[in-house]
Amino acid sequence: MKSLLLSLIFCLFLSLSIPLFAVDPKTVSYKSGDETVSGMLYTPAGKGPFPALIVIHEYWGLNDWVKQQAEKLAAEGYVALAIDLYRGKVADTPDMGHELMRGLPPDRAQRDLRAAFDFLASQPYVKKDRIGSIGWCMGGGYSLDAALAEPHLAATVINYGHLATDPAELKKINAPILGIFGGQDRGITPDDVKKFQQAMEQLGKKIEVKIYPDAGHAFENSTNKQAYRADDAADAWRRTVQFLAATLKP
Repeated sequence: MKSLLLSLIFCLFLSLSIPLFAVDPKTVSYKSGDETVSGMLYTPAGKGPFPALIVIHEYWGLNDWVKQQAEKLAAEGYVALAIDLYRGKVADTPDMGHELMRGLPPDRAQRDLRAAFDFLASQPYVKKDRIGSIGWCMGGGYSLDAALAEPHLAATVINYGHLATDPAELKKINAPILGIFGGQDRGITPDDVKKFQQAMEQLGKKIEVKIYPDAGHAFENSTNKQAYRADDAADAWRRTVQFLAATLKP
């Protein structure tokens, strides 16, 4: 009787430990203009269809940290396509990261974003009207660019990425936006964020902004030992999960 009870407790423990979704990562290829590009696709278990996200890396490139974020998003029930804007190159120093970022042709990046959206929309297990974007640092800016370029994007998360304030440009945005920023960020300052938020609100756009007063740039990346702030990063992730559920899962 005691052994049976222990077995039942062990089975219960296992059931509580297994994630709601089993994530199946694989490399996929698709066309971007005349090029064939690749990315990492993370798909929840089950038949779907699921909401989906274009996951856009920092200036480091498609490294392990970004792949981990895509995997976490898939565990929340999203098909997550981690795109590779650098064509396989990954920086291991800040200087190399800046070099790769400066060498990225903006028109090629925009084409890749469009290609990623089209790839996801073409998959039978993806809800075509529930595709969003999320990015960090450089990728945060490109997440905004995706919203500017794609009228059918259903949600956008900008983690300390470059912003825009031109009403003629912002009018193009249909996606609700969540913006996450650091109050000590010297590149994207709180004043920049407030101007962006005000411009969006004046146009009647849906936007939610959170500025963490004591955080600097890239505070969500746990591998960035100087800037990482565990509590703020955890709260940012909680907000992201709630925002995506509200916009992509209704």
